Amino acid sequence: MLRTAWGSQGLKASIEGLGAMGMSAFYGDRDDAESAATLHRALDLGVSLIDTAELYGPFLNERLIGRTIGSRSDEYALATKTGVELTDDGERLGPNGSPAYLRKALERSLRNLGRDTIDLYYIHRVDPTVPIEETFGALGVLVAEGKVRYLGISEAAPDTIRRAHATHPLTALQTEYSLFERSPEVNGVLETTRELGIAFVAYAPLGRGLLTGSIASTDDLAADDFRRSSPRFGDDNLAANLGVVEKVRALADAKGVTPGQLALAWVLHQDGVVAIPGTKRRTYLEENVAAADIELTAEDLAALDQAAPVGVAAGDRYPEAALKGLTI
Repeated sequence: MLRTAWGSQGLKASIEGLGAMGMSAFYGDRDDAESAATLHRALDLGVSLIDTAELYGPFLNERLIGRTIGSRSDEYALATKTGVELTDDGERLGPNGSPAYLRKALERSLRNLGRDTIDLYYIHRVDPTVPIEETFGALGVLVAEGKVRYLGISEAAPDTIRRAHATHPLTALQTEYSLFERSPEVNGVLETTRELGIAFVAYAPLGRGLLTGSIASTDDLAADDFRRSSPRFGDDNLAANLGVVEKVRALADAKGVTPGQLALAWVLHQDGVVAIPGTKRRTYLEENVAAADIELTAEDLAALDQAAPVGVAAGDRYPEAALKGLTI
């Protein structure tokens, strides 16, 4: 797979990483054996960045990665996240960007992953009670100590990105971006990352699975799948969104690829953007990896823009309560 610069601070990795969240949280039952096989297959296919967070499980995803591919750590960059406070028992307490918590969380992640250094360390959610300069000043100390190589931020507004970057150079900004979620194109986030030389890391580039065309109703989701509470998967919204998927499917059929592959290729064709599609199954991993080789013409891109323009998705991307902690 094509390797590229993730930002301008020195990190290089495959243009498509692997989001490991669903292996351990939020998307129904776990299958650690299949997840382990998927992790190994990703490395075999040239995927060289694995993305996780202490929140996923909590802790289960970091431990899975550590015990599964820790012996192959020279083959990939490891990204994990902190900033949502968790007790050692896994109780979620809310945003915490204080220096004391960041150090505690980093040491815990290093233990769970079986590593001495984190390649890319993100603030998962911005803490509105702690100045971002204090948060990234503390993270800069961890970089100076050699425990972290590069820093990132997730779900942050342009001004917050600029202030964090001025405190310590950022390598990556991670947020949701897909044919269904194009708000970074109009809210200043994508423009800011391009200006500052920060990699824009698209999570949920397949619209949380909708753009694969494999979901026809919420009955296709596990009982504990968090998408059942997502506004975009509500009955009325889902019907409208599936209409968009059918337009993408028609374009995909014309190119001889799947809807998901076409949607992912679109993300990878955006300037300054890399992606971390998530999966816990080898079959979907291989399909996603193949998308990195799809060439899109100007006509293809124009057709997709017409099929899924900015704001096309029906429903918000998170429930109202969760939206309050985003893009601040």
